[in-house]
Amino acid sequence: MRKIITFLMIFICYFVFVTDASATGFTARGFILDQGANVRTGPGTQNTRLTSLGKGSYYILVEDKTYKDTNNHSGCNSDWYQIYYNGTATGYVCGDHVEVVRSYNTDDVLPSTACEIEMSNLGFPSSYWGGLCNLKEKHPTWQFVPLKINYDWAYIIEEESACGTNLIYGSSANSGFIDSTCTEYDSGYVGVTKTGVAYYMDPRNFLADRFIFQFEALNYDSNFSNIYNSAVASIIDGASFYKYHLNLGTNIADAIVSSGSSLNVSPIFTASRILQELGNGESLYSLYSGNYIADANTYYGSLFIQNAGSANAYVGYYNFYNYGVSDSCVQSYGTAYCGLNYAYRYGWNSVNNAISGGLTQIANNYIANNQNTGYLQKFNVNQSNSSAIGTHQYMTNVAAPSSESAITYGTYSDLGILESSFIFYVPVYNNMDATISNSPGGAVDTPDDSKPSSLPISTIITSSGYRYASGYISGIAVGSDVATLKSTIESVGGSGTVTIYNAAGSIVNSGTIATGFKVVVNNSSSVETLEVVIKGDTSGDGVINALDLLQVQKNILGTYNLSGAYSLAGDTSGDGVINALDLLQVQKSILGTYSIVQ
Repeated sequence: MRKIITFLMIFICYFVFVTDASATGFTARGFILDQGANVRTGPGTQNTRLTSLGKGSYYILVEDKTYKDTNNHSGCNSDWYQIYYNGTATGYVCGDHVEVVRSYNTDDVLPSTACEIEMSNLGFPSSYWGGLCNLKEKHPTWQFVPLKINYDWAYIIEEESACGTNLIYGSSANSGFIDSTCTEYDSGYVGVTKTGVAYYMDPRNFLADRFIFQFEALNYDSNFSNIYNSAVASIIDGASFYKYHLNLGTNIADAIVSSGSSLNVSPIFTASRILQELGNGESLYSLYSGNYIADANTYYGSLFIQNAGSANAYVGYYNFYNYGVSDSCVQSYGTAYCGLNYAYRYGWNSVNNAISGGLTQIANNYIANNQNTGYLQKFNVNQSNSSAIGTHQYMTNVAAPSSESAITYGTYSDLGILESSFIFYVPVYNNMDATISNSPGGAVDTPDDSKPSSLPISTIITSSGYRYASGYISGIAVGSDVATLKSTIESVGGSGTVTIYNAAGSIVNSGTIATGFKVVVNNSSSVETLEVVIKGDTSGDGVINALDLLQVQKNILGTYNLSGAYSLAGDTSGDGVINALDLLQVQKSILGTYSIVQ
């Protein structure tokens, strides 16, 4: 249901009845509560669907008011909100899916509510109170610390807007965020405008559950020592680099946790960073496999001075962090050479050495350098030397802090530890009322819905809120609709990128999604077929019932064989085998006493 965070009524009345331009005003943002919430051309379900939105995304409202449903509330129990999405485009979202968070437009308002007084006393200006108080109400154990940045907001944005300092996905960004005058690029990334930089750097745009973890301190927390291994494994479970080494008998999760403990760095952050750098697929196989042999015809002469002059000198070397893979090096010599030459020079000749060695550099060069959050590693603003601004930044992807935060949030949520006493260091700049045209476009990585994305298919799936493994898609709620699955993935991947087939091989556009269905995803460069896995639905009818219980039981007894997606559906506990625990979980699911994790 819709929930509206309301501030002291006197301020609202003042805003409503006083028309002077200096009166206190509000920015209203809509926080999307449900995956696949549809955006339509008008307030009512009979209007054309424009796109669908991801759960946990933030959009600015065109006006702080609702619009009456013109279809007698068919398919929507509430009135509708008009939002900005994909640049300056607008559409309407059913209020059932929206939580409205109002923040003051200026930083000179006097606090009145208990939360506003608390945030003011901490040192947060009034424009932060709406988002912070919304989070505080939902998560009373969370603590927010203002990180005072002693530079003007306008100066910071100017420094960070230099061409090449920040890049953004060319096909997934708001059109107003793309700087066509900047010639810097890297594998689908393009220049980002001052408007785009200001959007991603403004902490007030990310005071939501899903994105707040970019401000979490990155130190190892002994309170989580008993869950770190499972947390790390859950983050990288579907990634090719993890499965590759697991098949060779090496559990990378163990190395990440061990290194984090000794270097005082959060293993959850490390796993998120490695996943961000290597991705789920095999495109960077040369960096993580240890099997790369250089082409002597290509890399001849002075290049081999650094690698002992041997074409196979890189065999047994690993680089999990993309160190050394700079734009200039890649353009001249290619990703494999740049990354593995770096690994060779630092002696990363084992998986453990590579993970520990790369993390040591992060700990020494970033965390110990006042860059102790994901946000600060991207935007190096917490420095007394002004010449450091816009330099020494771990990555160029302007959206990286928010995307890594989403991974961390999902991990904490799956582990059931969101109500732990997290501490967030939220930057506050001088003169944040300065006139910088932040685009009204809202959600992070909102796609251009008119064409297929250049994002890897694995990223399209995970960014849509589902789970990806080679050949399979999971994380889909029992009873989900085919149309919703299609529109949700296309909200990231672009229109026309998804075709869904039932188990009989017929194209389907409606009905309940089930185990054995096939989702064909076509991005701008490749096509991949993913088979649907609904945990507990071994019979492929989209529900969990007595037939599934019987099939799991017979599989355990050896009188019935579950294979492929159906076998994965039967392994409800996720331990790699179908046994009595899975049988019990299916039984409890049918009785309504247990919810199987998808």
